[in-house]
Amino acid sequence: MYWAMLLNLLVYMPTLSLANTVSYNALEQYNCDLIKDFPPIRVWGTIGFICAMWAVDLTGFKNSSAQLYVGGASALLLGLYAFTLPACPPTRSENKSMLSSFGLDALVLFKKKKMAIFFFFSMLLGAALQITNTYGDLFLGSFASIPEFADSFGVKHSVILLSISQMSETLFILAIPFFLRHFGIKQVMLISMFAWVFRFGLFGLGDPGSGLWMLILSMIVYGMAFDFFNISGSLFVEQETSSSIRASAQGLFFMMTNGLGAIIGGYASGAIVDTFSVYSDGKLISRECLKSGLFLRLMP
Repeated sequence: MYWAMLLNLLVYMPTLSLANTVSYNALEQYNCDLIKDFPPIRVWGTIGFICAMWAVDLTGFKNSSAQLYVGGASALLLGLYAFTLPACPPTRSENKSMLSSFGLDALVLFKKKKMAIFFFFSMLLGAALQITNTYGDLFLGSFASIPEFADSFGVKHSVILLSISQMSETLFILAIPFFLRHFGIKQVMLISMFAWVFRFGLFGLGDPGSGLWMLILSMIVYGMAFDFFNISGSLFVEQETSSSIRASAQGLFFMMTNGLGAIIGGYASGAIVDTFSVYSDGKLISRECLKSGLFLRLMP
């Protein structure tokens, strides 16, 4: 199963940055304003994300392999739809090097100080994302071991609660053109960094009971934190690179966030979770809960 999932991700993950490149190419063909016209298009991806999360939660598929069949069928439909998109021919060059053939020509961007700093923070963002992306649902589900939270909405429908993050994304994606024109791309990405602090702080302090408002607010802040860096960062890369390496540059941006950053964040967050909790019957249980004997009393 591990190798099957690895192969799936090797094929799937590059399509995320490729989607941005194809979108920018099509918009430029029709002389559209990238800052104004790209966010309203990109928002539909987030709306699809929300629909998928609700469908998986309400059908009870979130702990079932059935969700993989839903994903496979959706991918097939998307693949067929892709043939209806405008042509996006690759940039051709007479003196194309082997480095360019593999999309590695964008590495020259590290010679620019501002691009090197940007990619470094992209990597840190990718690492931070793994904390709640990987363990957010398990964290909320772990409250089921505490009687006062066991029947709460946040535990029973944790995926729907998490989907508030994507709902927030739809609003902030549409607000990006306004913020970019009034504050500039650097200030918008700086706002994103501060928003990440509030995102994780509120998520850590909240609970499905009296602290539910903090969890909800954390989800709302996520929209600003994620979009203001991810979407604005993609536009920043598009504006700061020459047309000959833009596709490679988008791939490099994605590799730093969802590649290198994800690897670092995955191992780091996994080590933290292993330190403070254990797994039992597919559930995440706090070590403090085990020490108090609460979990043992809840066992049948």
